[in-house]
Amino acid sequence: MQEVTMKGLEEGVLTVALSGDIDLGNADEFYGEVMSAYKQTPANVCFVCDELNFIDSTTLGTFVKILKTVKADGFAMRLVGLQAKIKKLFLICGLDAIMEIA
Repeated sequence: MQEVTMKGLEEGVLTVALSGDIDLGNADEFYGEVMSAYKQTPANVCFVCDELNFIDSTTLGTFVKILKTVKADGFAMRLVGLQAKIKKLFLICGLDAIMEIA
């Protein structure tokens, strides 16, 4: 079970708070919700991940897919507040080289 909360656009940044688990079962729904909000107000995207408990490889791919769209439009994507176990997945896959992970 995951929850995606759009915090809205503030200072040119679309902030998205994530919680729970995002995996194969709900990654498409996650992608759809984020892209719907992004298409309404294209901007830099910041994912607040303090309450995100679990992701799988499908979710990593979903973040990359979102990043490609955001970068193609000239914007940036950032993830903040990742738990150590989740941050490690991004680092192992080298994704910190293509997106900001704070």
